[in-house]
Amino acid sequence: MTKVPKVLVAEDNVVSRRLVENLIPKWGYDVVPSADGQEAWEKWSADVSIQIAILDWMMPGLDGLDVCRMIRRAEQPPRMTYIIILTGRDRREDIVQGLRAGANDYITKPFDNEEFRSRLDIGRRIVELQSALAERVKELERALAEIKTLQGLLPICMHCHKIREGKDGWTRLEEYVSQHSGAKFSHGICPECLNKLYPDK
Repeated sequence: MTKVPKVLVAEDNVVSRRLVENLIPKWGYDVVPSADGQEAWEKWSADVSIQIAILDWMMPGLDGLDVCRMIRRAEQPPRMTYIIILTGRDRREDIVQGLRAGANDYITKPFDNEEFRSRLDIGRRIVELQSALAERVKELERALAEIKTLQGLLPICMHCHKIREGKDGWTRLEEYVSQHSGAKFSHGICPECLNKLYPDK
């Protein structure tokens, strides 16, 4: 991506939040800090450029899993947010619960800085791939909208080769094809017609 990715950080513990807020800019990201789940939800809803969210599980009011579920319900393609749950809960069932809530990754506290950075970079690469894929889909949809196809049985006059449109309308063959496809015509004369119509040429 050409612009710096925005990372939403939701952490009610001031010390932990300051730690994350100080680390992430050093790794090439912009930080959008939030002190609780409600503030995180409001900031995510208001800023469509947020691409990654780091959500603490245990927060007053809306916790990290609540916000994760709300984001997943509200997302509309091509907007996709990479969500990392940050928590001290490290039991297998906790990890499963976090992932089932819609999180992409799970980091336990206290975390190793380099591991944290690696997981964040993975999220960035996935977001970049999703953005590129979404743009490619848009391009294909635009191309498909511009393509007109000819299909089915065409009623054509055996003498003048006009094509019937509706009950009484007849259209020249080249006009009909141009209207229903991307083809354009240039007129010339084939050798057979040249000899037949202009024998002296």
